Amino acid sequence: MKVIVAEDDARIAAFLERGLRAEGYHVQLARTGPEALACARDAWGSGHDAEDALLLLDLMLPGMNGLEVCQSLRAAGVGLPILMLTALGSLEDRVAGLRTGADDYLVKPFEFEELLARLEALGRRGRDMRPRPASRLQVGDLELDRDRMQASRGGRALPLTAKELALLELLMSAPGRLFSRERILANVWGTSEDPLTNIVDVYIRRLRARIDGDGLPALIHTVRGLGYRLELTA
Repeated sequence: MKVIVAEDDARIAAFLERGLRAEGYHVQLARTGPEALACARDAWGSGHDAEDALLLLDLMLPGMNGLEVCQSLRAAGVGLPILMLTALGSLEDRVAGLRTGADDYLVKPFEFEELLARLEALGRRGRDMRPRPASRLQVGDLELDRDRMQASRGGRALPLTAKELALLELLMSAPGRLFSRERILANVWGTSEDPLTNIVDVYIRRLRARIDGDGLPALIHTVRGLGYRLELTA
């Protein structure tokens, strides 16, 4: 599970990063309110990520405070679980945090074991609330049955390998969205893969040959220097 730690105090951020990584969490640090907002939106919008994510949000952040970050996320429909972590522990502060959309509230100083327990509870709650992805994806005459992991175009079955299917599922999960090579690599192959490898380009060529062959309109498009997108263009 990924934990976005939004904390501008370098000492506290380093402590949380070390402790959470030791517990097996993937940690992403954000030092300002706008940075926390962007990280949370990206984590929620990516949807296909192999891991769930939650936001550990300090109340006093530069650029935009935690209440504003939380309110902006909820107004945008971002359902990422949020645990507010702050030194402001009055009843009014806690109520304000919860009313802006926070799922839980923990006051500094805190016991690390309690923090872990709350994160685990929020992680379970987030998985239960996340909507089940559609079982069938379709872009034009290209279809992917997620339950059976079978793809077809124009009613003709496509003989794809497991990695090709995973790559296709990622691209079809957000038609028209530009996926960088780095994001494709992380989602389909995992973070252990060498970031300098050309494996993404190799598989894109293989997938394109199977999907866009036989004179059919091209669905997989290259944005030079940036990445790839799948969409039906006029």
